[in-house]
Amino acid sequence: MTLQLREKPKFSHPPLIEGYEEKILCLEGISWERFKNLDASFDGLSSVRLSYTMGVLEIMTISPKHEYIKGTIRALLEAYMREKNIRYYIRGSFTLMKEGETSGEPDESYCIDEDKEVPDIVLEVIITSGSINKLEVYRPKGVPEVWFWKSNQLRVFHLKGADYQEVTRSEFLPELDLDTLLHYTQYQDQYDAVQAFVNAIREQNQ
Repeated sequence: MTLQLREKPKFSHPPLIEGYEEKILCLEGISWERFKNLDASFDGLSSVRLSYTMGVLEIMTISPKHEYIKGTIRALLEAYMREKNIRYYIRGSFTLMKEGETSGEPDESYCIDEDKEVPDIVLEVIITSGSINKLEVYRPKGVPEVWFWKSNQLRVFHLKGADYQEVTRSEFLPELDLDTLLHYTQYQDQYDAVQAFVNAIREQNQ
């Protein structure tokens, strides 16, 4: 059953996060050893994120807008799982690395039901598109599901065999309607979005 949507003004960013653009630098022909050296030089800079696969290195600065949207999706997802009594473990944005091949840091990641070395779900918020296919970053680690938010759209890819396929629902959260989740990310106020989402879930459960 789809949750009842409660109409609110569409998403508008607080003044604090306007005017900050993300920058992406893409370098090709980078060896794994050189990548590791560059990665070490950026250690401790939370506003910079590095992704690497197949000799391509992407260096991206993280904007306040990026963090705000990520935080909204995280708050909604965790509220949903708590209300539905789904056991989850937050893995955050730690580095997922396949030695000698790929390395990437998702915006958020979760294990469902039990804690695992490789998270079941990773989330990527895309404000400025880069040249690296993030699915190729997570494929060698066998990440089962990758979620992408971009331009007020939410797309989910599930690993089936050796390839990722786009799906309409998460295989870990099959009762969660993605359009409903997306609706609540567009609320003007982050706190109100979570509260309205929780109220809708509780009404559905009655």
